[in-house]
Amino acid sequence: MLTIYGYPNSRSTRVVWALEEVGTEYEYVYVNLMAGAGRQPDYLALNTGGKVPTLVDGALILTESGAICTYIGDCFPASGLTPPVGTQNRAYYNQWCYFTLSELEQPLWTIGKHSFALPEKQRVPAVLDTARWEFAVAAKVLATGLGQREFIVGDGFTAADILVAHTLAWAQAFKLPLEHDNLMAYAARLLARPARARAQAREQAKSGAKS
Repeated sequence: MLTIYGYPNSRSTRVVWALEEVGTEYEYVYVNLMAGAGRQPDYLALNTGGKVPTLVDGALILTESGAICTYIGDCFPASGLTPPVGTQNRAYYNQWCYFTLSELEQPLWTIGKHSFALPEKQRVPAVLDTARWEFAVAAKVLATGLGQREFIVGDGFTAADILVAHTLAWAQAFKLPLEHDNLMAYAARLLARPARARAQAREQAKSGAKS
């Protein structure tokens, strides 16, 4: 059985969402990051960065949400979460996954780091306006790439949609306007998926039981 180490409303939500989409059983282990659990030796032995998510599948230990979501899709090909390797859609899938993690998410993480995540003395409030501008630039690229299609790759829902939609949810949480009608409709449509609601409920239930 797959085991996921996570924390609510973090990147681990993406992975739990993917698992709920494929409909497999899994174990969820709550890592109380706010209490320092990510820096304990037993967890650092799994994830040297002390972050979530971490996936354990037998001898395999995998970190990075994009890599884990792709692994889940490849393990459950009937789900359609990842297009077949060697196809044009797989190339586009990789493109949008990498774009999301390197361009769309990074300004938001900069905002998060310099608002609450970093020690106060390491924060640089002056960078926030630049990060907001960077997100707007990346969002325009995404809006153009999406056009009027329902999903970001091909004609079906993939793990790339999970990465994109979850990142747009972060933007909304940070009160950043999406500014493009197609992105707003896309985000509303994807974030309303039942599997996402189940993922959030699973993480919240585990954190509530151990907080």
